[in-house]
Amino acid sequence: MNEKAAAPGGLALVESLVNTLDFETGADALGTEEGRAAFGLAEADVPGALLLREALRAVCLAHAGHRQEGSPVPALDGLLAAAPLRVTVDAAGAAALRPLAEPAGLTDRVAAAIAQATADGSWARLKACEAEDCRWAYYDRSPAGRRRWCSMSVCGARAKMRAYRARRDAEQG
Repeated sequence: MNEKAAAPGGLALVESLVNTLDFETGADALGTEEGRAAFGLAEADVPGALLLREALRAVCLAHAGHRQEGSPVPALDGLLAAAPLRVTVDAAGAAALRPLAEPAGLTDRVAAAIAQATADGSWARLKACEAEDCRWAYYDRSPAGRRRWCSMSVCGARAKMRAYRARRDAEQG
């Protein structure tokens, strides 16, 4: 798991939602009253939040270059369709996407965060760790924007050690 600073702006909401499930331990914060309260969710809202979370994780994996063929996760596009946005233009002529109304539900708040992150160019830098036992969302602050793991010292080191052992075993084998 990444212990670095949270994603900037509204992407912190998206990152924290994706990270409510700890793949290593199986702990799901949305299964607790405290975890639901952090996102303003009632227990009845959890199934929709779980769909949204996994659709966001799939997009974060895609941002990191990982495509999940045949994934049962619904497309994020379809989930966000109910959160209408409009283009606004300020006095300086800068355009931005804004929600039609003040975002109330989690999906609306996520849509607003994605719209802002798309406008400022930060959306594609929210990624999910390549490690199958991690999948932690992280914000890629590397200059080239090509990080593959949430933590090079943990997930990256494990992956490189597995690759080294596989090469060594193949050579000996």
